[in-house]
Amino acid sequence: MFINTKHLLSSRQIQSIIAPTFGIAALLIVWHLLSLNPQTSLPSPFQVTTDTWGLIIDPFFNKRGNNKGFFWLILASLERVTFGYSLAAIVGISIGFLISLNKFIKEAIDPIIQLLRPVAPLAWLPLAQAIFLKPDPSAIFVIFITAIWPIILNTALGVQLIPRDYTNVSKILGLTVFENFFKILLPATLPYIFTGLRIALGLSWLAVVAAEMLLAYDGIGFFIIDAYNNSNISEIILAIIYLGGVGLLLDKIMAYLSFKLTPQE
Repeated sequence: MFINTKHLLSSRQIQSIIAPTFGIAALLIVWHLLSLNPQTSLPSPFQVTTDTWGLIIDPFFNKRGNNKGFFWLILASLERVTFGYSLAAIVGISIGFLISLNKFIKEAIDPIIQLLRPVAPLAWLPLAQAIFLKPDPSAIFVIFITAIWPIILNTALGVQLIPRDYTNVSKILGLTVFENFFKILLPATLPYIFTGLRIALGLSWLAVVAAEMLLAYDGIGFFIIDAYNNSNISEIILAIIYLGGVGLLLDKIMAYLSFKLTPQE
């Protein structure tokens, strides 16, 4: 009995298109039904499209001040995420290796991690503003402090789970500290590091919106709070859709990098 590979492949491709389409259609139907309730101010999908059509078809306009298209708003948010997330990656990976390789440093830093890790991003905003006195550094600090914990913990976990055989091979070959790090430790922990980086990237995107709602003068978070103050629900919904789309894209990019850069079994 022979299986038509081409037919099987085309069936999977068709299913990969139909399933998401069905899910989105179901969501739109539920959304429309909820908007029919006379006791709600939720606009229907059609009304949101009509109300925000100008923003949808022209995301690149820039009339100075706060009157900008979504491209510039998202770009401003991504710039803040880039700074805060990059700093968290550098510091977090370094601390993750340190606390795994040095018991004294681990015992010194672990209580601090356990104390600060559960603190919500919004709780850091007043302290950040008091320290930096400016919105942009404060927002970047909130992103950094939100993103760093999964990077530290996943990096440390990766080092702790390195098989002893790897360490024995390093000793037999007489590798230096740097050779051991780049040839043994780093390759073995990359999958765990990327897991932490992927989680941290999602948290960074969440944190920047929260920070911009209270501190910033532009960005997607500022747009949402401005639309809320003007009671423009349609613009808020459109911004949420953009937020989800960008977050999904960032996650896919990180998943692709993880697949390409980590050793595959």
